[in-house]
Amino acid sequence: MPDSGNLEALVATGMAAGDLHVDLGDIHPAGHGAFRLHCTFAGNPPIISAATPIPGLLHRGTEKLLESRDYRSGLMLANRHDWHSAVTSEVTMALAAEALLGMKVPERATWLRTVLCEMSRAMAALSHLMGAATLPGVGVPAAHVAGAQAREAWQFALERMSGGRVHPMITRIGGLAHDAPPNWTADVRRAIDLTAEELPILMRIVESTAHQVALDAGSTDTTPIARLTYDDAVAYGVGGPVARASGLDLDLRRDAPLLAYPLLQDVVTIAVDTAGDAMTRYRILGEQVGLDLHLLNACLDRLPDGEVNVQLPKVVRAPEGISYARLESATGVNGVLLVSTGETTPWRVRLRTASYANVQSMTAAMPGTPLGALPLALGSFMYVVGDLDH
Repeated sequence: MPDSGNLEALVATGMAAGDLHVDLGDIHPAGHGAFRLHCTFAGNPPIISAATPIPGLLHRGTEKLLESRDYRSGLMLANRHDWHSAVTSEVTMALAAEALLGMKVPERATWLRTVLCEMSRAMAALSHLMGAATLPGVGVPAAHVAGAQAREAWQFALERMSGGRVHPMITRIGGLAHDAPPNWTADVRRAIDLTAEELPILMRIVESTAHQVALDAGSTDTTPIARLTYDDAVAYGVGGPVARASGLDLDLRRDAPLLAYPLLQDVVTIAVDTAGDAMTRYRILGEQVGLDLHLLNACLDRLPDGEVNVQLPKVVRAPEGISYARLESATGVNGVLLVSTGETTPWRVRLRTASYANVQSMTAAMPGTPLGALPLALGSFMYVVGDLDH
């Protein structure tokens, strides 16, 4: 049995730098539930020459699980795959089911759903930005990062409304489980104010961290990290800040509005750039959060009174047909296709997840990225691991 030094030499014999590929297999505990990026490197310092995304198996068979549940209970599962945009996921599923049923949702429920989706967007954005600001070795300690108070305020408001900080499960076919508690809008406005206060500080930290990452990786501020071109953004179907940072001006709240968005077009403003690199994606995300605070305030100002749900029969049976609903989540387009054959469960469910498209675009964007800049680049694609596998 050779010693470790000889074994290491034996493994490396005849192999060029960057050619060694160790894969533990799909069922190994280290690989099945995570996201892996298979990279090939060249040069010194190492530069990515090729990248292949490998989604894990964290949420196996979500679509088939949804096909085995009735329309009511399916909502409880729908918010699991993208836990940063959980409200948006369950609302999208409800909209698709309500379209099949030909159901009209009470006006107040529609507006409250809009507020909750925007809250979910703000929380997700802050999470991604705080992740970039706290990168090990270059960022600030997580306990002191700006944005923590604002995110806690958003989660407090969500918890007061739904009882859950991560998976709200407040959406129902025909509306919401219940109305907002007393003085709830004051909680939301407090979160808005804290975000407006902490966001500029957080963005300065993110920019400083990105600058340090570039220097440590042997790059400069003028060298784009993980640049995604407009053509590649279109080809891979990316959405959200990833798309808009590459000049793909797409946001369903403006371009195909549902919920209360048709009545909010005067306050819907979209941040767009064309540089397409990692720092631009973070900057567009931060700018969009600031713009959306005005949208949230308008939602609260225009929130109507009234009922928040529709009385349903004991058994919900959708007529035969097909429906598709899509909403803009924090990371891009979230879509749900339902096919009904007239039973209490859908015959087919198909999910269009934003994270999957964003991650696939790494194939085009990652080549040319220094190894030291890889953590910053990965986070800029704003994916949620549970949203990658269907």
